Amino acid sequence: MKYIMHYLRKLHASSGAALYVNVFGMALSSLLESASLLLLVPLLGLIGIVSAGAAEGMLEKLSGMLDGYSTLHALFIVIGIYLLATLAQNLVYRKMMIHNIRLQQTFSKKLRLEAYKSLLEAEWLFFMRKRNTDLVNTMTIELARVLGAVQLSLQLVSSTIFTVIQICIAVWISPLLTLFVLGCGLLLGVFSGRFIKRAKQLGNQTSMHAQAYLAGISDQINGMKDIKSNTLEQSRLAWLSDLTDGMVKEQMSYIRNRMNSQLLYKLSSAGLIAVFILAGFAFFQTQGIALLIITIIFARLWPRFTDIQSNLEQLAAKIPACQSLYNMQKESLHAAERLRGESADAAPMLLERNIVCRDITFRYDKGRGNCTLRDIRLHIPAKGMTAVVGASGAGKSTLIDIIMGLMQPDEGYIEVDGTAIARHNLLAYRQAISYVPQEPFLFNASIRENLAMLNLEATDEMIWEALEFASCAEFVRKLPDGLDTVIGDRGIRLSGGERQRLVLARAIIRKPSILVLDEATSALDVENELRIQEAIDRLKGNMTIIVVAHRLSTIRNADKVIVMEEGRIAEEGEFAKLAANHASLFGQLLQKQAELRAEASA
Repeated sequence: MKYIMHYLRKLHASSGAALYVNVFGMALSSLLESASLLLLVPLLGLIGIVSAGAAEGMLEKLSGMLDGYSTLHALFIVIGIYLLATLAQNLVYRKMMIHNIRLQQTFSKKLRLEAYKSLLEAEWLFFMRKRNTDLVNTMTIELARVLGAVQLSLQLVSSTIFTVIQICIAVWISPLLTLFVLGCGLLLGVFSGRFIKRAKQLGNQTSMHAQAYLAGISDQINGMKDIKSNTLEQSRLAWLSDLTDGMVKEQMSYIRNRMNSQLLYKLSSAGLIAVFILAGFAFFQTQGIALLIITIIFARLWPRFTDIQSNLEQLAAKIPACQSLYNMQKESLHAAERLRGESADAAPMLLERNIVCRDITFRYDKGRGNCTLRDIRLHIPAKGMTAVVGASGAGKSTLIDIIMGLMQPDEGYIEVDGTAIARHNLLAYRQAISYVPQEPFLFNASIRENLAMLNLEATDEMIWEALEFASCAEFVRKLPDGLDTVIGDRGIRLSGGERQRLVLARAIIRKPSILVLDEATSALDVENELRIQEAIDRLKGNMTIIVVAHRLSTIRNADKVIVMEEGRIAEEGEFAKLAANHASLFGQLLQKQAELRAEASA
């Protein structure tokens, strides 16, 4: 239960005094409901069902308070008090339910923002080690279950308050009989422990099934073209059928467990009421109104006991969700970049002279495993175009991630214009960089919104300027709604070349000092590759361009070429000089690509 208590403490910290107001309101509502019940004593005496003499102790005093009134007047008084008590109870209950929902929704918003903020502040390496769908599952399904657990906890508090107040009234009327019933109830609670334990086990299965379902469905929707083109529909349907069979079995087991516990409680409650009525007459000498009212109280309390038992089972089933969210937040906070001394609106760093990598060494598994990068010494001149090439697995993308400040090297550091990049200036450095990935990502929004998110002050004129620069203004003008055209999930309504050029336009509109293109043309046809290349050439001299290239022909205009092999810089120099040396690694890579193109065209 420590994970549920963790989020209840967060609720307390978030709500403060409002939570105590809610608890007080629930207690007041229960007191008013109990007061209505106690009005049965004089009411039954007035209408002649029982005589006042049959009452004892406090009940006798309640009945005797109306002795000075006529029957009709006394009846009006009792009914009036009953109606006022009922009205007050329902008004308080209504107020508390609205207040309760407000507390829950406020906490829900805070928890979602807090969880997402912890993800946003985590370092890039954290996301490389996680499956995206697992994070999505935790942020959606599991987080919703955590909020459900918090709501159940509040319901449990409400039921407990009501139960305690009703028990106090019962003790006031007949202490011995009340203690007898409570003893039986506690004994029954001990036997119900196995239902709670089973509910927690089934909750673990619910989390695993939800995680597998979301991961599988996300992968398959993203790969729907492959499924259709390779006629995998039946196998994918069979996968879902097997998974949902397990989900059905788990839910049925959960319902059976819950119904079995409720059946036990309901049968036991009926038996206990019968036993305690007999015991009241035979052993406790409780008669008349006292026995009647205690019977009514416990007849109303046992459903509350059942609710408490049910709440405990449901809470146990949601413990795995609380643990999942707790662990995600803990891991992401542990992986937080902890940038210091800068705000989100810090001015971007300006690159005037160069970027220098000084003795960079990096491995993904800290303290073990082979180094992905080793002893990288690199000089990238400002306002020029530097290309990074090499075979797959040579360490190109890792080097780019470190140069962009997304990952920190194990040894060495990045230096910009003679200033080392550290936590105090990392944010300003990143704000000077725009990035164009190999697989362009666009949001399911309009073209205007996709571009403006990198420059909130961008005008339409600035947007069109960026589109012209990226060679995509022509196709945007032909779209039905122009800049307001919604381009679909990941820009699916556009071609690959159009998406790539639009991402380049988005990068340009930020007016960065450094533009990084990570194999941005590797998946494009010749025509779109030329368009991108023309746009890049126009940017030379205005900003520092770093290109990770797969097609070596696209970097002919590079001022400098870096050739990587097995995590080291094998060669560097001008394109023409490296290409002229056929014995060099770059010359061999160039020759292989030429042979492959010749074979493809044959």
